Amino acid sequence: MIAPKKGRVAAKVAAQVLIVGAALALSACSSGDPLSNGAASTSADETTVTVGSAAFSENVILANIYGQALEANGFTVEYKLNIGAREAYVPALQAGEIDLIPDYSGNLLTHFERDATANTASDVLTALQAALPTGLEVLDPSMAEDKDSFVVTAEYAAKNQLKSIADLKNVGTFALGSSPEFLTRPQGLAGFEKVYGITDIKFTAISDNGGPATLKALLDNTIQVADIYTTTPSILANKLVTLEDPKDLIAAQQVIPLVSASKNSSKLTEVLNTVSATLTTQDLLELNTRVSGDSKTDPAEAAKDWLATAKLL
Repeated sequence: MIAPKKGRVAAKVAAQVLIVGAALALSACSSGDPLSNGAASTSADETTVTVGSAAFSENVILANIYGQALEANGFTVEYKLNIGAREAYVPALQAGEIDLIPDYSGNLLTHFERDATANTASDVLTALQAALPTGLEVLDPSMAEDKDSFVVTAEYAAKNQLKSIADLKNVGTFALGSSPEFLTRPQGLAGFEKVYGITDIKFTAISDNGGPATLKALLDNTIQVADIYTTTPSILANKLVTLEDPKDLIAAQQVIPLVSASKNSSKLTEVLNTVSATLTTQDLLELNTRVSGDSKTDPAEAAKDWLATAKLL
């Protein structure tokens, strides 16, 4: 029996509506709503990370270590290296131009809290976590530190039985070389007296931040104690002895991942915390020696070798 014309038209329209509806549903399943927060979109966003670095060799090495460790664990990593100082890369993090960068706990704290007085590793970390602006997070710090240290030659250490800064009190008068700011900084002349009771210091100002002039003065015995950063290759190359600092005269400067909260995830945290649990100051010293020393190893290659040796790849 043939349906009335009006009924046939209604049935045809209904069928077309069903077809269009099915097509739209199929389209939604295949392409997804660009404004939705579906699982596939979120997963892709979480595993795509842009790693930045400050504009010096050691930080570039660390950025490659972070990036390659993440790549080995399924992340897609892009790099924006040699950005500049903290004044440049912190805003880049906040703007979403990068998602992650290696930093140093003590200096990062004073960037956000200029008058911070925390010195020990735990105090610095606690103060840093409280001082960070909304949107930024730090993960676990490593044992690796790049900070001022007071070094002596192996011969001078053996002659005077020196293992720590405290032992210098038994030496008598000695010459110490550092930047001119040593006269006014808390960890300088005043700190030696306040923290360790050491006053017999003949200070020599050398304005190269523990560089070649400072090293020459130490090796020539013009000075007996030099202020040289803990991860400077000259320490290893010249078998210098870094004096321990049992009373935390110098604030902690642990290598620590600074990450955008919007890009952090349990997986990213797990990967980078594993890196931090393995990395030491001696590792950094050896990495810097490879990259900045005679071999001039590429930072990415040095990072890959370290990760392989640490069994993190």
